[in-house]
Amino acid sequence: MRVCVTSSGKELSSPIDPRFGRCTVFMIVDTETMQFEAVDNPAMGARGGAGTWAGQLMNEHKVEAVLTGNVGPNAFNVLQAAGITIYTGISGTVQDALGQLRDGALSAVGGPSAAPHSGMRQ
Repeated sequence: MRVCVTSSGKELSSPIDPRFGRCTVFMIVDTETMQFEAVDNPAMGARGGAGTWAGQLMNEHKVEAVLTGNVGPNAFNVLQAAGITIYTGISGTVQDALGQLRDGALSAVGGPSAAPHSGMRQ
C-alpha cells in the first residue's frame, strides 16, 4: 500500500508534522517494501489553498492512505473524493505511525479534524 505520512524531516525516524496541507515534508511510503520518497511541500507557506493542493498531490502520487495529526475541511474533501483513507491524531515518528497502521491500531476518520486555515497558526 502507498501511504503518505506528514513529516518534519526526510527520514523514517523524523517526527510527525501535525499539519497536512502545511506540513514540511510528505513521506510517501510503500508499506510492502518500506521504500520511501521524501517530497518537500511547496505549498507549506501558501496564503491559501494548501490543503486542496496537498490533497491533489496525494492523488497524483497514487497514495491510498494519509497519516497525519490534523486535516482541514478542504483537504478532507479532496482526499475523500479521491478515495484516500485518512487517519488523524497521529504523533511520534513516521516509523511509529507506519507501525501503528501495520498493527491495525489506527481508525479512519469520517470528517475534518481541524478548522479551515488552522495550519497557518502553527
